[in-house]
Amino acid sequence: MHISKRDEIAVWKAWTIRLLAILAALIVNAFIIYAVVKLNPLRVYVSMFNGAFGTKKRIWYMVRDMMMLTCIAIGLAPAFKMRFWNIGAEGQMLVGGIATAFWMINFAGKLPLPVLFLLMILSALIAGGLWGFLPGFFKAKWNTNETLFTLMMNYIAIQFTSYCVARWENPPGSNSVGVINRAGAVKNVGWIGNMFSKGYNADYGWVAVIVLLLAAVIYIYLNYTKQGYEIAVVGDTENTARYAGIRVRNVYMRTMTLSGAICGFAGFLAVSAISHTISTSTAGGRGFTAIIVAWLAKMNPFVMILISALLTFMDKGASQIATDFGLNEYVSQIVSGVILFFILGCEFFINYQVRFRLTKAKK
Repeated sequence: MHISKRDEIAVWKAWTIRLLAILAALIVNAFIIYAVVKLNPLRVYVSMFNGAFGTKKRIWYMVRDMMMLTCIAIGLAPAFKMRFWNIGAEGQMLVGGIATAFWMINFAGKLPLPVLFLLMILSALIAGGLWGFLPGFFKAKWNTNETLFTLMMNYIAIQFTSYCVARWENPPGSNSVGVINRAGAVKNVGWIGNMFSKGYNADYGWVAVIVLLLAAVIYIYLNYTKQGYEIAVVGDTENTARYAGIRVRNVYMRTMTLSGAICGFAGFLAVSAISHTISTSTAGGRGFTAIIVAWLAKMNPFVMILISALLTFMDKGASQIATDFGLNEYVSQIVSGVILFFILGCEFFINYQVRFRLTKAKK
């Protein structure tokens, strides 16, 4: 057997390998489901589909979670393309959410609505950008380990969020902020307004449109601008970048500021359009899941939408089969885990070519 790295692979071949991997995962899961819980696998798969698309409300929840995951993955894309391992999306999102909640709690109804939203967005971008700039600066100045640095800043952001929740708790003693400006459902005070219709899907429609526009902007930035080119060169090799006259330190700081700012903007969306509150669970682990999304999509924002849709579908489906069949959460997570394992594993066959060589036996 001979394994060699592929120079390139046709897009249709890559997606064929991915589809075959998903099919193989479904077959393996069918055996696991029947062996463990003695259920008809087809019924389980139908339940998973219903969990994501069974009702209009579920579809909107699917869109909401998919777009939020995509937004964070888009934020990670510039840093990852530069081979800067930003593991701090959770913290960058939290500080962006805190900045948003600050304006919603203290200035809603006191400022004109356009001014309020402008301050909320700018504050979230600046807070997230600062949280990304710090590890970028230390990496550029002293070559610190960005993985540990960004990871540790998550914990600082979590404690800072706990402090803010204690200051803003409503009602007092509840240890939670509660829904910020409940009148926002009608007056749009600090909530992203009704774009499509009134109801639970009002804010989610805005989120979908905003994230799609953001995906287009970042795609153009990474592929058709001078700064995007510099990011790619630094990611390939720093020595080549320096030889080409690129100021690597500046690229580190600029790109991490951008990465953190987008993740901070995701925090703005989470507070203003999704939960309308702030807590230590606002990020909900999506910052780590977004790492898988960005990596599998090879930093292509449009492909991230598809990967996010798949992972969100698995999450919704796993919850639904646990409800429909009375299974505990671990069985449903096994189903999702097997599918994710095959999706990650198929990337090996996309990046590497495997050949089997037959040799004649010696006489």
